[in-house]
Amino acid sequence: MEYSESFHPKFKSDLKKIDKSVAKEIKEKHLDIILENPLASDTLKGKLSHLRSYHFQKNGTQYRISYEILEDDKIVFHYMVATRENFYKKLENRI
Repeated sequence: MEYSESFHPKFKSDLKKIDKSVAKEIKEKHLDIILENPLASDTLKGKLSHLRSYHFQKNGTQYRISYEILEDDKIVFHYMVATRENFYKKLENRI
């Protein structure tokens, strides 16, 4: 399945808030991994059950990328990227 990607308006500002090397790795590696197999990541629970969360670690810090699969349009819509700390609380506020 071929998916295209779309981003929440605040996604770019999220990338600016994290370390530049991590942001570069996200753009060059992790977003492609998600696009290749968007169903591989964890499905969230509760109010966020329509979203998925991709996890990775860099330099001892855990990061999350949240996204939704819009199956009808074959789009992966990225909502947020940040460190794990308070990630889901911030995500709830964004949605």
